[in-house]
Amino acid sequence: MDISRPVTRTFTATPERGQEADADAILVQQVQAGDVAAFDSLILKYRQRLYSVIYNLTSNREDAADLTQEAFIKAFQSINRFKGRSTFFAWLYRIAVNATYSHLRRHKLRRFFSFDTIDEDLAPAEVLEALTSKSNIPRDRLLTELQEKLNEALQTLSLKHRTVVVLFEIESLSHQEIAEITGCSVGTVRSRLHYAKQQLQGKLQPYLS
Repeated sequence: MDISRPVTRTFTATPERGQEADADAILVQQVQAGDVAAFDSLILKYRQRLYSVIYNLTSNREDAADLTQEAFIKAFQSINRFKGRSTFFAWLYRIAVNATYSHLRRHKLRRFFSFDTIDEDLAPAEVLEALTSKSNIPRDRLLTELQEKLNEALQTLSLKHRTVVVLFEIESLSHQEIAEITGCSVGTVRSRLHYAKQQLQGKLQPYLS
């Protein structure tokens, strides 16, 4: 179960959640019955997505790889306690997010947000075009400067607000899935997303105007 090799995040379409949950439930039952190899299938299925979430919370590829492996180890060790009250996907992500929270609190690592995952509402293409047209600065430099501003803005968010932004904007999870992962209500997820976007827009407005 070697999952330490870093992978790059590339979001691809996933199967319908219902079918995915059913397939996972079968694999979980096989693992609980003693088929350790079945857990390797779950690792292969979720390694990249789990790594993506953790990397965007830690900003460190090495730590993200270690924490991804730690999350899978904890999930395997606890698999017999999984009763199916939530999807395996949500249960696994919750283990990973909690492990990352503990790590961040211990080490107080810098937070990171990749420009290529930013919401269009926060950095629309027309804004970048306007920046380019009003300046002789090369476009690559403008993008780099904007990413730095995005990083700084996200560092001002609490970890809970940052988590919902990462799960919603980067991983494209639903409000319900995020609620299951973070252990809060759907209303709280919506509230945190709304607040986080307002804060980010406020921080970035002087730079984009």
